[in-house]
Amino acid sequence: MKDILYLVIPCYNEEEVLPVTAEKLKQVMEDLINKGIICGEKSRILFVNDGSKDRTWEMIKGLHEKNSLYSGLCLAKNRGHQNALLAGLLEARSYADVIISLDADLQDDIHAIEKMMEKYDEGFDIVYGVRSSRKKDTWFKRNTALGFYRFMKVLGVDIVYNHADYRLMSRRAVDGLAEFKEVNLFLRGLVPLIGYSSTTVEYERKERFAGESKYPLKKMLSFAFDGITSFSVKPIRFICALGVFIFSVSIIMLIYFLLIYWMGKTVVGWATIVISIWAIGGLQLLAIGIIGEYIGKVYLEVKRRPRYLVAEWLNKEDSKQIKQEKNPVSDRKECRDGNGTETRDDT
Repeated sequence: MKDILYLVIPCYNEEEVLPVTAEKLKQVMEDLINKGIICGEKSRILFVNDGSKDRTWEMIKGLHEKNSLYSGLCLAKNRGHQNALLAGLLEARSYADVIISLDADLQDDIHAIEKMMEKYDEGFDIVYGVRSSRKKDTWFKRNTALGFYRFMKVLGVDIVYNHADYRLMSRRAVDGLAEFKEVNLFLRGLVPLIGYSSTTVEYERKERFAGESKYPLKKMLSFAFDGITSFSVKPIRFICALGVFIFSVSIIMLIYFLLIYWMGKTVVGWATIVISIWAIGGLQLLAIGIIGEYIGKVYLEVKRRPRYLVAEWLNKEDSKQIKQEKNPVSDRKECRDGNGTETRDDT
């Protein structure tokens, strides 16, 4: 039985890389089809346009018109990489047996896709693409990434080291992911919580061949902070412990000053007082800021706003009726085998 594979690629202002990316992914898909690994009739390359301001969506539509292998999903507005990726996964799950997500710049080695499919055939529902090394990263990026992963582990977050969003997920794994309703998405932390059988495939990450990175330092720091605050309350507990510690120190200092006062010694040191005020004031502002961040996330969650809205959906099967033709019940979809006959597995 051949599996229906969907590649999900979030795109934001990717007109420079899209033609090359589309051609390379097409070659990979055709190779998998020729080897009999996936179903050629229904497997797709799904580009998710995340509110791009350039010609990205027009190019996706052009690719779809020329070749039915390409599909397109256009979000109503920019929702960020994680929401765009989630949109692609959730919209593709009713058509695919297995879904692989990757970035449009193809820094992730696309030749690892076949290895991922092999692991899927072995029975794994989730296959993480893991970088074999970070030799090509700058010293700063390499060490900050290492620090981030270690810090997340300290906070108790189950996260796969050196894994981004290059992963394979079976349909039931994506169904499991759909049960997580939070608005503040950090998929690298959410996917391990699904709990189905998983493994890893190593690959060497390449340089971006065109365009600019969509994750400059500011966005990377924001993304890291979202990951920390979305999966752990330990920062708040740390603030509580720090408050107890500072209060204890203040009691000790009070006793000390009372003792030297009773001993007839003059208490001097305006600098000490000023530094103490600034230190405690700074800690209070930091504590309020972190607690406020959590309150802000709760505020966004309780609103229950949609994580994304689809403006347009392009697929070989009648685009106007595609929503009604979804069949999430069956575990396998119809696919023609090598002899041209219909095959179906409803188990």
